[in-house]
Amino acid sequence: QVQLVESGGGLVQPGGSLRLSCAASGRSLSNYRMGWFRQPPGKQREFVATISRRGDSTYYADSVKGRFTISRDNAKNTVYLQMDSLKPEDTAVYRCAATSRVGIRYEENEYDYWGQGTQVTVSS
Repeated sequence: QVQLVESGGGLVQPGGSLRLSCAASGRSLSNYRMGWFRQPPGKQREFVATISRRGDSTYYADSVKGRFTISRDNAKNTVYLQMDSLKPEDTAVYRCAATSRVGIRYEENEYDYWGQGTQVTVSS
């Protein structure tokens, strides 16, 4: 069992930056591919980014490519999402997730463990 806790959300102006963290407990995160998903207000949850177990492979949604960076520190059992050049349409609840499945995974039903989420609001 893996417990995931996100932090780092908040209110930011358009063009600003935020760094989200996802801290794990219970098991080593090095056993899992990690992903970030988000749910904008009134919309369905959508894939944001994913990173391999060792952190040597990443994959992004087109909407965030070039602006967001996913990374991980397995020694600290933590995954990060650096978000730059934020836009109002990035406003959402962001959740991290873990999967033991091999290969790139961007469907939420392929992830086994989820955090509770952290709110990100981009507004002037």
